[in-house]
Amino acid sequence: MKLGILVICTLGVAGLAQEPMNQTRQTKAGQLTLNDTVAAALENNPSIKTARAKWESARQRIPQAAAWEDPKLNFNSLLGRFVAIGPNSFTDQMLSVEQMIPLSGKNRSKERIAAAEAIAGFEDFRRQQLDVVAKTKASYFRLANLYVLLDLNDQEEATLSQTVDASKAKFEVGAQSQADYLTADIERQKIIEARRDLEQKLSDEQTQLKVLMNRDPFSPLGRPVLNEALESDLSPDRLRRLTLENRPEVRQAQAMVIGASAKVELAKRAWIPDPSVSLGAEHYNAGSQVVSELNAGVSIDLPWFNPKKYRAGESEAQSDASAAQTSLEGAQTEALGMLRDQLEKIHTLHHHIELFRDKLLPSARQTVSSYQADYETDKTTLIQVLTSVNNLRDLETMYNEHLTDYRVAIAELEALVGTDINAAARNPHHSNHGQK
Repeated sequence: MKLGILVICTLGVAGLAQEPMNQTRQTKAGQLTLNDTVAAALENNPSIKTARAKWESARQRIPQAAAWEDPKLNFNSLLGRFVAIGPNSFTDQMLSVEQMIPLSGKNRSKERIAAAEAIAGFEDFRRQQLDVVAKTKASYFRLANLYVLLDLNDQEEATLSQTVDASKAKFEVGAQSQADYLTADIERQKIIEARRDLEQKLSDEQTQLKVLMNRDPFSPLGRPVLNEALESDLSPDRLRRLTLENRPEVRQAQAMVIGASAKVELAKRAWIPDPSVSLGAEHYNAGSQVVSELNAGVSIDLPWFNPKKYRAGESEAQSDASAAQTSLEGAQTEALGMLRDQLEKIHTLHHHIELFRDKLLPSARQTVSSYQADYETDKTTLIQVLTSVNNLRDLETMYNEHLTDYRVAIAELEALVGTDINAAARNPHHSNHGQK
């Protein structure tokens, strides 16, 4: 009878230890790949669509800023004359066209400012994409982990059910105390209760993932399928370069520096008046010609009579340029600080994974085997065997949680850097800021 329980426990422990991360739990909805999930989120997420619309709106301001001022058409006609003068003494109708010529290049400066603002809008759009992708991947990994934990739970519940039956049989023939039987049954009930909690978390994570993909929360969702590969090129020097090149906040700050420089240029050009050229035609009622006279004119503003205004404008633009440069330096330093902390987090998680995989789990499995051997020779109790099995289960759970946290941390790293770090490693010219 002891040998039967030993076999049952051994089978249960072997199942816990050998369950692969990507083994399929049967679901009617089938499987869900990470690439398909991310693609669906990028295509359908409402916040991404909103950010893209705002960027498209900002792009349309560029040709508006570069355009010339609209030409002016003036028409005057005599309505009544109450003095006695000759019919050709004054003009009765006048038509003129006036156009300002932007010789100062102010419109080009405005175009550069609008282009810089459009770039900033695009980086806002990219930030939204990166955040949604990171959240989607994190939710996907957590969902996959919950399926693994449910698999472990199912296996342990089945094992404990057999153990309870075996303990009951031993108790009925007086080969085992009632305490052992009751303890095994309590452990089984705890496993069943834990499964309910896992199912609740699984439902919550499914809902979150469907919301990120903008899918009906009540629609079916397949089981995630994970790749076992964990290694990535996490060279700090390479990631520093990628961060400074691709992080949206850094690129946005760079665009603001360009825009601020264009504003300084615009403030200096404000001293240069843009001439307005006009061409007019006049008609006298008594004249036989349709056009009695033609005239042309030029008019300009006189900014030199208001120097305080324009000097203040230059000082304002210079201060904005200085602030933009400081913001860029701050964005770069902040990004590198966040990168350092994230890499430290990833290295810590990787250490945990190696510790559990290479030391703690093998030791726990060996402990279970040792207790089972002692139990066979009556050197230990069933309670100690169950305790060692529970400890192995806890370590398996923590190991899978560390794996999930590691994958989530890599997704957060990519959102921080601003690009897919594995794609960037395969293609040095790869850059997300080229997306449209």
